[in-house]
Amino acid sequence: MQESPKYWKGIEELENSPEFVKNALTEFADFLPVKETYGSSDASVAPRRDFLKLMGFGLAAATLASCETPIKKAIPYLNKPEEVDPGIANFYASTYFTGQDYNSVLVKTREGRPIKLEGNPESPVTRGGLSARGQAAVLSLYDGARLQHFAIKGQKAEKDRVDQEIRAKLASAGRIAIVSPTIISPSTKKVIAEFTSRYAGTEHVMYDVNSASALLRANGGVLPAYDFSKANVIVSLAADFLGTWISPVEFATQYIQNRKVLSEKRTMSRHYQFETAMSLTGSNADVRVPVKPSELGAATLALYNTVVGGGAGSSYKNDQLTKAANELKAAGSRGLVVSGSNDPAVQTLVAAINTALGSAAVDTANPSMVRQGDDARIDRLITNITTGQIGAVIFYHANPVFDHPKGAQLAAALPKVGLTISLNDRLDETGSLCQYAVPDHHWLESWNDFEPKRGFLSLSQPAISPLFATRQAQDSLLTWAGNPQSYYNYLRAQWQGVLGGDFQKAWDKAVHDGVATGTASPAPVAQLTAPMSAAAAAQSIASAPKGSGMELFIYEKVGVGSGAEANNPWLQELPDPVSKATWGNYVAMSQKQAKDLQLEQNDVVKVSANGKSVELPVLVQPGQAYGSISIALGYGREKAGKVADKVGANVLPLTTVKDGAVSYATTVTLEKTGATSPIAQTQTHHTIMDRKPVVQEATLKQYQKDPKEVTEYEKLVTPEGKVMPGKVSLWQDYEYKNHHWGMAVDLNSCIGCGSCVVGCQAENNVAVVGKQEVINRREMHWMRIDRYYSSAAHKSDFEEKGKLDTYAAMEDPSENPSVIFQPMMCQHCNHAPCETVCPVLATTHSSEGLNQMTYNRCVGTRYCANNCPYKVRRFNWFSYYSNEKFEDVNGHMFTDLGRMVLNPDVTVRARGVMEKCSMCVQRIQLGKLEAKKQKRRPQDGEIVSACAQSCPTQAIVFGDMRDPESRISKLLRREDGERAFHVLDAINVQPNITYLTKIRNTDSSEFNA
Repeated sequence: MQESPKYWKGIEELENSPEFVKNALTEFADFLPVKETYGSSDASVAPRRDFLKLMGFGLAAATLASCETPIKKAIPYLNKPEEVDPGIANFYASTYFTGQDYNSVLVKTREGRPIKLEGNPESPVTRGGLSARGQAAVLSLYDGARLQHFAIKGQKAEKDRVDQEIRAKLASAGRIAIVSPTIISPSTKKVIAEFTSRYAGTEHVMYDVNSASALLRANGGVLPAYDFSKANVIVSLAADFLGTWISPVEFATQYIQNRKVLSEKRTMSRHYQFETAMSLTGSNADVRVPVKPSELGAATLALYNTVVGGGAGSSYKNDQLTKAANELKAAGSRGLVVSGSNDPAVQTLVAAINTALGSAAVDTANPSMVRQGDDARIDRLITNITTGQIGAVIFYHANPVFDHPKGAQLAAALPKVGLTISLNDRLDETGSLCQYAVPDHHWLESWNDFEPKRGFLSLSQPAISPLFATRQAQDSLLTWAGNPQSYYNYLRAQWQGVLGGDFQKAWDKAVHDGVATGTASPAPVAQLTAPMSAAAAAQSIASAPKGSGMELFIYEKVGVGSGAEANNPWLQELPDPVSKATWGNYVAMSQKQAKDLQLEQNDVVKVSANGKSVELPVLVQPGQAYGSISIALGYGREKAGKVADKVGANVLPLTTVKDGAVSYATTVTLEKTGATSPIAQTQTHHTIMDRKPVVQEATLKQYQKDPKEVTEYEKLVTPEGKVMPGKVSLWQDYEYKNHHWGMAVDLNSCIGCGSCVVGCQAENNVAVVGKQEVINRREMHWMRIDRYYSSAAHKSDFEEKGKLDTYAAMEDPSENPSVIFQPMMCQHCNHAPCETVCPVLATTHSSEGLNQMTYNRCVGTRYCANNCPYKVRRFNWFSYYSNEKFEDVNGHMFTDLGRMVLNPDVTVRARGVMEKCSMCVQRIQLGKLEAKKQKRRPQDGEIVSACAQSCPTQAIVFGDMRDPESRISKLLRREDGERAFHVLDAINVQPNITYLTKIRNTDSSEFNA
């Protein structure tokens, strides 16, 4: 097989920068600053031995104090709710949709409080998957920044007074506008229609922050439904469909069906990605080509000319594009083209290509509903508000002052409108300018229905009583429309026509399952304005002026997204899948671009366009198209809450509205400010010390030739010949008589979305530490997703150039490297180094293969972390739940309200304690106890770790390796000697986590196309 590529985690590691070397050498320093670590006012340095003396006194004092046991009285339920049993979790089916991200979910509650969300396996749309945003959404329920009462001009007011004044003003308002993001609730739309009939002249305007307005226009006013499982060749033109485009959880579930490979099924789809910024989807592509924003239209036209023909000439030439076009033609109906552009001409050509192919992956008869925003209508409405033509505006989950390019213009005009009402959950940038605030319930406190795709329905139900004096927005609209009916009864009445028959029985089943089939929406109506013809679109692109100067591309991050949930610390601290940066946005540019501009990472630059500017630090990002920069939207909040306010900068004012559509690309100027601002990245906080194999990859051709040659296994030389490391040991191996828990991770299926990271955080009460502590290399995530870049190296290179010259060439980072994602957590080694070195036996090995932590025994020596080759142990430098330093970022652990989200089955760790992945031992124990009650063994699939349960692509398989019929046992038997490998197998720690080699459907020469 070919020589392994060289893997590197970041520019710092590749270049061996002085800062990286310094931090690597001091990763496990024996001397720690007392002031920083223990809160002392003395800034001197204390050796570890003195620290242990101090801890020894602390432990003795705590032991003496515990001799006097305080009296505690437990008060039982006098009238216990029938469905609540203390200590037993209840699950309720519901739906998470905040205007852009749809997930059908199961809500786990304990004693009446939601603590965890899981994907709903009954959903035919999301199929049990859950996004990182969906995982984190439970924390927003307990956000203390939510508005907790009705308000008039920001001051608390009585509900009756607010309703009376609003009804009086609505009656004489004249033209009324309701502004919202996309609404996919049929019943909510009917409530709005009833309100409109009560107040003539009311207009409902929907807009999306990450707009698909051009896609709608190009397809006659409907959003096509896509099925990536029906595509053998996928060409994406800047569509991040695995990360943020349209319906990523749904698409990821479909996409991965043709990406999994087996020795008996040695085929997989082929994915081309043409994009400006290195996106999550581009990172997973077989062939990725950097394209400047100004070149995207020409690239689309070139693709159209090759596949369909007859278009105007294109200036874009690229061998990979020609190859992609030819493969599309050969694939026919099994080909698919998607585009994330908001240019109607580009989307028109994409639609024409799919039509010419007869793509089976595109369905316009049963469209998607999750993007309905019309850029032209919201632009026209802002103009009408500015000119005084609107008498009343109601904002329903909409914050255009912050997230629309003309937000400043709207902010200046709102005080002049006769009546302004905010139904938002907080006094945000828009709500704070409104006269009346009537805060909506959180979605976990509400009834509602949803239709993400025509023919697929889902419900949401309250999992908790309203925490504050709020009111569901639909009830507010019904009240002002003069309808005394509650929205719950209104909703049931609307579903009478959907379910029919024995309604109560069907309703109960729909509420129980959370999903139903059928439709509650009218048939899609063709757009009144005919879409642009393909010929006109081609001519429009061909005649467009060529790009000049530095080009800015604005994109959406997987975590923070549009910024609507930016006050969620779990999302702020979630590392971006590609840059691995947390807590803010930045100016991403290629290394060549940075050198040409004499910029280094963390240098603050001023980015200016259209008379507006933002100042942000530079992040050197391999894969960024030369001549362009990228900045994420969703940051720069000012009135969201302590967590989000002043984090990053709002880049949307730099955008423009062109031909009735928001353009997310523009020409900018860059100016070096002379300041620096460190970016909190997690990726290079640990090294792999040039050990191998850590990640492994091969091509599909190699796999088809011989599956047993795609994985590199290191063997040890013994007198009996070369053997696997596991065959040579000084240890006495463990014998697992009952259970042996293990995990397998398919690197082909892992897309790096981060859902598992947030799922683990929610399940295990993992603390948030904030930007500065991440910079200090003290993040607390129990599992991480390592992102590796690879520089291509081939066997012929070593033979022709020699080792020294080949390695020297590899030190120059590729402008467009290949990317591999690898989930990394405690490997639960059978020969665990941490167990050997712990002086107090705080970490031990269980009889079922788990590496266990006894928190009360741990004295924080950190010997275990020093000896862990995987760097997966986390040390509590502070009491994150009580130290005021972390109140702004970890505030949910400081209040009774916030602590409601904590999982009572998992201990919140104290300062000085080491923690790490427990493989969700609390779930294992619960599953075993439930099976024991029924006098049987646990069945495969009954016990699932939080990370495996959240994964939309089922990249993680968890189970009992002692059960020969379990999924993991079958997988390991099938992949033994082929794709299965252990990380750092040569050091013989014998992990219980197995990885499967990544297979790319590309030639070796195309790794860095």
